[in-house]
Amino acid sequence: MPALPLWFEIGTFVVLGIILLFDLLLVVKRPHEPSMKEAGLWVAFYVGLALVFAALMFTFTGPEYGGQFVAGWITEYSLSIDNLFVFIIIMARFSVPRKYQQEVLMVGIIIALILRGIFIALGAAVIENFSWIFYIFGAFLLYTAYKQATDSGEDEEHAGDNKLIGKLKSVLPMSESYDGNKVRTVVNGKKVFTPMLIVFVTIGLTDLLFAVDSIPAIFGLTQSAFIVFTANIFALMGLRQLYFLLGGLMTRLIYLKHALSVILAFIGVKLILHAMHVNELPFINGGEHIEWAPEIPTFVSLAVIVATIVIAVIASLIRSRVIDNAAAESDAKGEIADDPVVDEELDQAAGEAGAKDYRR
Repeated sequence: MPALPLWFEIGTFVVLGIILLFDLLLVVKRPHEPSMKEAGLWVAFYVGLALVFAALMFTFTGPEYGGQFVAGWITEYSLSIDNLFVFIIIMARFSVPRKYQQEVLMVGIIIALILRGIFIALGAAVIENFSWIFYIFGAFLLYTAYKQATDSGEDEEHAGDNKLIGKLKSVLPMSESYDGNKVRTVVNGKKVFTPMLIVFVTIGLTDLLFAVDSIPAIFGLTQSAFIVFTANIFALMGLRQLYFLLGGLMTRLIYLKHALSVILAFIGVKLILHAMHVNELPFINGGEHIEWAPEIPTFVSLAVIVATIVIAVIASLIRSRVIDNAAAESDAKGEIADDPVVDEELDQAAGEAGAKDYRR
């Protein structure tokens, strides 16, 4: 990879660090639920920032590595959007007040950046010395793709229900309710933790699992630690605003998981082919490179990723519209009355009306 100017790399991290710090201070000093307009402007700003950085990458390093950044950013961004499903469930399970959900998400993003930074550094060091790790990464992504495609969603519904969380609840003195955004509070003269601590721990554990899935995926697109880390930063920036912007629309992206499984499977195959191409394992082809194994170009990877996401989004919106239209037709025909919940409410209303007539 053409060496980037040192001032460019340092400047990139300084600018991104300042933006993240400003974002954090804004959340801490003014906790609130952002409006759709505010969230939309922030998401547009961060996406625009990523595109500007992509243009700089194309300028300084050429189309190959500029394309690697775009492919990596889109992949990580798509995985991050999918992760919002789990965040929504965590927020609902722990009844986090909407006013303080921004802070929880911001803390989660910081934890994610730290964990991914560690994983990226370890991954880059391992890849530099052991080319056979690509076999493991590829097999892991294929397994992850299979799990993603066959996932029924039960694991997400039980987000936060694990032994560590249960242990914390049983060992640490815990208040029953939140005290603003505080992690500790005073109840009856004693210092105790608030449920906010459990939320932070749950978000941190979730981020750890996300890092294990996402880092091998992007290393399948580029071996540059700088590109991997910056793609992750840009994917996570604006994630909390996206959480509020999408809101109920998240449930409409019903084919997103299938799209991500296709992308992960594609990258898994790409990694295994790359491992075969640079093979050094003595028990495979006598330790020689497998020359017939093709190297999938970056522009092909980018095209597959973008096309898969676009198709999934369009298919999801069409499917959601069909479901909405079917529900509207059912309502118009009065079929909603067959709903057992509605029937029960009607029976209760009829009983109350009868009781009033009897009293008269």
